[in-house]
Amino acid sequence: MSWIVLGHRVLENDHVRLQPISVGDREALHAVAMDPEIWRYFVTMIETRADFDEFFDACLDDDCEGRRVVYVITDKASGRVAGSMSLGNLAESDARLEIGWSWLGRDFRGAGLNRWAKLLLLEHAFETLGAHRVEFKTDQLNMRARSALRNIGATEEGTLRSFNFMPGGRRRDAVYYSILAVEWAPIRQVLMTHPKVEPAISSR
Repeated sequence: MSWIVLGHRVLENDHVRLQPISVGDREALHAVAMDPEIWRYFVTMIETRADFDEFFDACLDDDCEGRRVVYVITDKASGRVAGSMSLGNLAESDARLEIGWSWLGRDFRGAGLNRWAKLLLLEHAFETLGAHRVEFKTDQLNMRARSALRNIGATEEGTLRSFNFMPGGRRRDAVYYSILAVEWAPIRQVLMTHPKVEPAISSR
């Protein structure tokens, strides 16, 4: 089975549930998305309902067209939708993919959900899909996301300067991180036992 097919599975542990996005998720995601702090370092800026609908429709289109697998994150303690993460840049022939497009609503930051969701996606990438390399990237200015990536065991590899335009016209320097399959077993053990790590507001 292809990575796209295998990716469209529900992933869950005791803390979070990750379900592939569907049309019916629009309102639940909108309820937690209208916080400008989420989008401060994101490649998309959401300020209005129209902005959100355009963003949500793009998520559906990307998912439908196989450009990425978009997951909706549910906090199992409250039963509420908390945010979203994706698997993207799926280079199956090279056994390489990216985890990103990550954001959590205000009520769910600092509760460890970022770590538990990343753990599920890393498990899925390495243990089900058979990836050899998982990538992450974030804005050089986003120190909170960079700290969170280091704390889940990702290695900082370098900065691609002037990588892309950001809302408002700034050119972003993108910092790349990765975890390799040969590094996964000890990192998984740390993620399962380490105290709560600093959560990223958003990373992509």
